[in-house]
Amino acid sequence: MRRIQVDLGQRSYPIVIGSGILEGIAGLCAEAGFPVRSPLLIVSDSAVAPLYLADLESRLKAGGYTVVSHVIPSGEASKSLTVYEEVMTTAISAGLDRSSAVLALGGGVVGDLAGFVAATYMRGIGFMQIPTTILAHDSSVGGKVAVNHPLAKNMIGAFYQPKMVVYDLNTLTSLPPRQVRSGLAEVIKHGLILDRDFAYWCRDHASELLAQEPEALGYALERGCAIKADIVGEDEREHGLRAILNLGHTIGHAVEAVGGYGIFLHGEAISIGMAGAALLAAKLGRSRSLYEETVSMLSALELPTRLPAEYGEEVIIEAMMHDKKFKEGRITFIVPDEIGAVSIVDGIEESAVREVIRQLKKEGSPW
Repeated sequence: MRRIQVDLGQRSYPIVIGSGILEGIAGLCAEAGFPVRSPLLIVSDSAVAPLYLADLESRLKAGGYTVVSHVIPSGEASKSLTVYEEVMTTAISAGLDRSSAVLALGGGVVGDLAGFVAATYMRGIGFMQIPTTILAHDSSVGGKVAVNHPLAKNMIGAFYQPKMVVYDLNTLTSLPPRQVRSGLAEVIKHGLILDRDFAYWCRDHASELLAQEPEALGYALERGCAIKADIVGEDEREHGLRAILNLGHTIGHAVEAVGGYGIFLHGEAISIGMAGAALLAAKLGRSRSLYEETVSMLSALELPTRLPAEYGEEVIIEAMMHDKKFKEGRITFIVPDEIGAVSIVDGIEESAVREVIRQLKKEGSPW
């Protein structure tokens, strides 16, 4: 079992990583400060619940906890105000009190939704992240919780830290290959923003990561979580440094929105966005080789780096206008300087972004 501490003063919490650690979930809940006298709410989805929910409920009940569960449909569409209200209804009907906690058993959608429920139920109750995807190694750490609006992703949300993140690597064995690839986009992102050696390690060990070899995957997830924890510890509410974690997300979120959150998986969209950020970097004077290296790394993990021809420039720009970073015809971008280092660049002209979008739709070299 590995432990990584997210240092946030009184809001500090551990990330616990290991194989089979959900067997001791009742003890981990006690360590997190959840009293047995208060009901727990488990939120999961239709893909994860059949695999792990019954066992989790059984172990918690054996530890003396009262448990109620709410299963949402799998997919980004469930990160909505409608589903949020349904989960809230379950919480209220079950009699959750101020000492209760919400356990998020699933991927990023479940974690974001369940966290927003925890942040707003009785103005905030306990919260534990139990990620079951590779992608969620990023979203489960740092306390960003939200639901989507039809016009923009994550526009309705809060900063609300969990009491603990419990990452049982055994839950990853059931992931389909496409979900594995999507999750690895956020893994290599951490290398691209802050750790050059780790980024190249991910490329060089791509075959092991795609095959989910335990040693390689365990190291990659531990390193990714550690980078995220260090950044969050420095800048919890994204006043500065934490914004670098948004590499690829400006274009990526727009790509997700245009597809109705159902065409591209999150990591796939972010991969396209990271390729776009590297193109923008070249436009701003950085080396063209930076784009080529970025694409080689993403391609090694079998991730997309191009926009489909049918994705119109105007609809992508319109989606980006709803981004929290868009203001007065200009937008803030996270721009790579080199592999392992990025800058926060304010005031990028819309015309430059349009050119990047056009280049992302071209076949072959963008040059």
